[in-house]
Amino acid sequence: MSAAKPPARSPAAPSDPPRVPSGASPDPLVVRSLEFLGPMATVDGWRPTHELPEIAFAGRSNVGKSSLLNALVRRKAVARVSKTPGRTREINFFSVNDAFVLVDLPGYGYARISKTRQAEWRPLIEGFLRRSPALRG
Repeated sequence: MSAAKPPARSPAAPSDPPRVPSGASPDPLVVRSLEFLGPMATVDGWRPTHELPEIAFAGRSNVGKSSLLNALVRRKAVARVSKTPGRTREINFFSVNDAFVLVDLPGYGYARISKTRQAEWRPLIEGFLRRSPALRG
């Protein structure tokens, strides 16, 4: 009588810990919870209230800020990504593991929007950077 084989397991079952190649260290960022807190669209507009440290992604339009954020949290569509510069038009806040907040800022430079709208981003971004005591880095 032969023993029945256990059912085959998929290589990336959600309950399995990530496989670490030999000699490599385990991933320091395991995302257990990820929550979109909301957008900040104006200088004096809504902003999340929390005591968590904030890590902001700033830079020119179309350099991959949103793609980097998605890669860090291992999700494909947390932050909106596009080939068209200027798709991030508000400051977006994401809580990670209830431990820190990632902040996706609008880019500057190549955005395909009106000069008037682009001029509105400057005080929004500068105001956020100046009035963010929880900002780290």
